[in-house]
Amino acid sequence: MRNRRRNRAIAVLFLSTLLFAAVSSEKRWALGQLRVSANGRFLTTGDNQPFFWLGDTGWLLFSRLKREEADAYLENRKQKGFNVIQVMVLNTLEAVNIYGDSALTNRNVTTPFLTAGADFSDPKAYDFWDHVDFIIDRAAEKGIYMALVPIWGNGVKKGRVNQKQAETFATFLVNRYKNRPNIIWLNGGDIRGTDSLGVWKTIGRTINQLDTQHLITFHPRGRASSSEWFHNEDWLDFNMVQSGHKTYAQDTSANDPRHYGEDNWRHMQNDYNLKPTKPVIDGEPSYEQIPHGLHDVNAPRWTADDVRRYGYWSVLTGACGYTYGHNSIMQMHRKTDKETAFGPLDPWEIALDAPGAGQMVHLKNLLLSMPYFDRVPDQSLIANQGKRYDYLVASRGPDYALVYTYTGRTIRLNMGKLPGNSVAASWFNPRNGQTTTIGSVANQGVQEFNPPADPGNGNDWVLVLQKK
Repeated sequence: MRNRRRNRAIAVLFLSTLLFAAVSSEKRWALGQLRVSANGRFLTTGDNQPFFWLGDTGWLLFSRLKREEADAYLENRKQKGFNVIQVMVLNTLEAVNIYGDSALTNRNVTTPFLTAGADFSDPKAYDFWDHVDFIIDRAAEKGIYMALVPIWGNGVKKGRVNQKQAETFATFLVNRYKNRPNIIWLNGGDIRGTDSLGVWKTIGRTINQLDTQHLITFHPRGRASSSEWFHNEDWLDFNMVQSGHKTYAQDTSANDPRHYGEDNWRHMQNDYNLKPTKPVIDGEPSYEQIPHGLHDVNAPRWTADDVRRYGYWSVLTGACGYTYGHNSIMQMHRKTDKETAFGPLDPWEIALDAPGAGQMVHLKNLLLSMPYFDRVPDQSLIANQGKRYDYLVASRGPDYALVYTYTGRTIRLNMGKLPGNSVAASWFNPRNGQTTTIGSVANQGVQEFNPPADPGNGNDWVLVLQKK
């Protein structure tokens, strides 16, 4: 049964509709088509400009936020440099939005609940899908792409969606959204490909057959990659990893060689070396403010330091971008919620400005400030490789090199990989995006670089070397 809106809410919705309608169509559809770069490593816009995926996991955006709240969320993410929002279309087959609108009739994916049209002054004429339309279009205005998960994996795993139903629902979604400019298809949803493999292949093939304009990937279970099941599928344009939320000590499976603890860079390294070449991204590392291992709310929580580490480790190992997450944002937590997951501490409005969320743009800006498409990972630069938190990761182009340290320990480099007798060196601060000049350094032998401040977890720096 659909709930009725209050008069005040109707007035607010109607006003926001008028404002939305006033935006020019030129601005609304200004986004370009995303593609895989010619070398198969990165993403580009339609005019072959670099697209650095900086994502946020707003998983429950469609179901938990009102129109004006969704607009505020998207504007905040735009201002912080995010350009992709990962979101569930159906988090469950019982999906209902905050206005009481059900997504489906009788919880059947083949029968979406649709009204005649989006008349925002009439509660009976505004449905779940109109709300999704509104949010997707608002995101497009703000230069944000929406990575849509058609059906979250849990319901499929329970056998509630078969292949024929999946094909019908995927067809409905594609026909509704294939002409939106800011769509990315995110098949799966926290699921192993072997759980209902036929359904996931059906969704991927159906989308690929009906929509030639938008990229497709697969969001896997924790500590796994889409490449394990779908790398050779024609519909998979790039690989996505969920490196997961466990610490080194918690990730102890002796039977799975891809349980790497916090070393998310190992997932990137594996997929980077696969053939055929496809881009890879960590689409779900540990979230800011979520407990280590997820389920013990009394456990220590991941911090801004940790989400920075995952970002720089993965991107400098060859990833085409990075997805940030926050415990409160991913579930759009409210103080009044009686049921929550993983013990969120702050309401979503406060969590919007968590330290890590504001620091992600520095990673994006650094990578976009350098020649982009010829960057490669190169660990041969490093003469004193470390393990775990002391791990150093290096990436370079023909005329520059980047080396990241999470602990601020001494970096010793094998020089001579860049042209010239000397190079210009500087420190880049991942916490605030500021650069400190070191000066000219001889480009031969092994050179030593000591980051500012005393070594310690979270005293992270990027050493930048550039051709003079």
